[in-house]
Amino acid sequence: MTDGGLRGTVRLVALLNLAYFGVEFAVALAIGSVSLFADSVDFLEDAAVNLLVFAALGWSAARRARTGMALSGILAVPALAFCWTLYGKLTVPVAPAPAPLLLAGAGALAVNLACALMLARHRHHGGSLTRAAFLSARNDVVANVAIVGTGGLTAATMSIWPDVAVGLGIAAMNADAARSVLEAAREEHRLARGTP
Repeated sequence: MTDGGLRGTVRLVALLNLAYFGVEFAVALAIGSVSLFADSVDFLEDAAVNLLVFAALGWSAARRARTGMALSGILAVPALAFCWTLYGKLTVPVAPAPAPLLLAGAGALAVNLACALMLARHRHHGGSLTRAAFLSARNDVVANVAIVGTGGLTAATMSIWPDVAVGLGIAAMNADAARSVLEAAREEHRLARGTP
């Protein structure tokens, strides 16, 4: 794949993520959903990752590797957002409205599935940066399937716990993606410096 094809893909993915961040964040605030809030922050993080990939494609391998290391920290941001929203949910334990939760999750699933499919063609090009973008999109598809299920469980139980559990899962997946990207970036940096 050419860098031009990858640049066009990551630019489109960034725009889709930024647009759906606004939608999901508004719904999360309106219904008090921990999982939607964590996922909306993740959309914003994905937009930032893809914009950085777009900017960094012309950089040297060493500079891309250093940026990949920084991105591993950005991938952990949704975990921090989850902790903040979890505290709020536990102090005011009201279940989110199930129908908007399910619909927003289904919309997020459609956006993330499209992004993951676009990025899958490029996941072995562009080093740790492209790997970061692909892993984020792939993890988000899994998270969104869980959010859709959470809408059904919340409708059946009117409990806060399905929403809290999925929010915790989103935070854990992002922590694992951050670890994977950091390892790939360190390996790239080692190779760029020519050290064994």
